Amino acid sequence: MTTTTIPTREIVGHQDGEGSVQHIMDPNLAIDTATVFAVYGKGGIGKSTTSSNLSVALTKLGKRVLQIGCDPKHDSTFTLTKRLVPTVIDILESVDFHSEELQPEDFVYEGYNGVMCVEAGGPPAGTGCGGYVVGQTVKLLKEHHLLEDTDVVIFDVLGDVVCGGFASPLQHADRALIVAANDFDSIFAMNRIVAAIAAKSKNYAVRMGGVIANRSKDTDQIDRYNKVAGLNRLAHMPDLDCIRTSRLKKSVLFEMDDKDPQVQVAQAEYLRLAQMLLAGIEPTVVTPMKDREIFDLLGFD
Repeated sequence: MTTTTIPTREIVGHQDGEGSVQHIMDPNLAIDTATVFAVYGKGGIGKSTTSSNLSVALTKLGKRVLQIGCDPKHDSTFTLTKRLVPTVIDILESVDFHSEELQPEDFVYEGYNGVMCVEAGGPPAGTGCGGYVVGQTVKLLKEHHLLEDTDVVIFDVLGDVVCGGFASPLQHADRALIVAANDFDSIFAMNRIVAAIAAKSKNYAVRMGGVIANRSKDTDQIDRYNKVAGLNRLAHMPDLDCIRTSRLKKSVLFEMDDKDPQVQVAQAEYLRLAQMLLAGIEPTVVTPMKDREIFDLLGFD
């Protein structure tokens, strides 16, 4: 398979604009040895399920994959590891933030089919910054040279409200992906994420990759928004019961009965998406809509 190499990211190392209170990335923490995708979407929309199955699909295609969960629930890698693994912040706190005392096995866990799993976690409620947590995670990975042996990094990010902290993975990413269902709330959240990506793209190399429709029989509302905003739909995961039950079984879809027609459909779509991402997807210039415009746009004629 022909693979298109995404250009090396150029880190400019300055703030995101006038009035910005964004977490500023240390240029020394740039991920320059792997292709990086950041996955966003409305809370509960299936980002972790999507990220984990995509990670496995990429390993099926021979890639070395690292998945980083960026959510205080620290359940991004739950179906890959079969448990809630300790977070980077928890581990650092246990050694009084003396990272030199840690070994890779203290914070990196091998999941299904060799996916390497890290849970960044989140700051204490109401008292910290998600950007600091992400920064400490990447710093730890670089100190132990773990990114040098990785082909693809997937950030699975808390995305319902994209504050400066949880937007920080966009500073590391080549492409941002949005998971959305075919409903108003998902698309409304997607529009805010589009605005965050557009802001980050002014000073960082991240560009919009596209939308993954999830938990939806149809995609007409997503497609209607995409046409106006300039987005592309990359994949469509129908509302299949096997996707719902896979998480209850602590499993990715690639572990489930591959003779089940529903499982076959889901596996094939994830593999197709993985192949598309590896081949290289052209960046998309997107234009977020005003809130009122979304109200007027969506709905049945």
